[in-house]
Amino acid sequence: MMQFSSVLLAGAGGFLGTVARYLVALAFSPSMPGFPFATFTVNILGSFLIGFISELAVSSTIISPQARLFLVTGFCGGFTTFSSYMYEGASLVRDGQLLYTGVYLAGSVIGGFAALYSGTLAAKPWT
Repeated sequence: MMQFSSVLLAGAGGFLGTVARYLVALAFSPSMPGFPFATFTVNILGSFLIGFISELAVSSTIISPQARLFLVTGFCGGFTTFSSYMYEGASLVRDGQLLYTGVYLAGSVIGGFAALYSGTLAAKPWT
């Protein structure tokens, strides 16, 4: 059963990650028009952070399970979900599931883009 303290840890980390994501967007928006540098930056940085923190949590005692929940699920989840996407893809590779890796990675990108575009089309009658 889920403990309320775990929910608070993930939520507090998510709040801080979301604030950090917003600050990155503010830092990039006035000077870098035309390319989504802020999103690109958080995707790459978030992927590095989730890899670094998860490896320390799994391979050492440096990061406690509670700190991992706060940092990986909470902060990185609020900062960017792309890092979770990359971690899960890497987990499939590590487990030798290469077919599933390809389906997951390509399907998420293609399916996500198709879903986003379908959503914009579905909203057109109200615009």
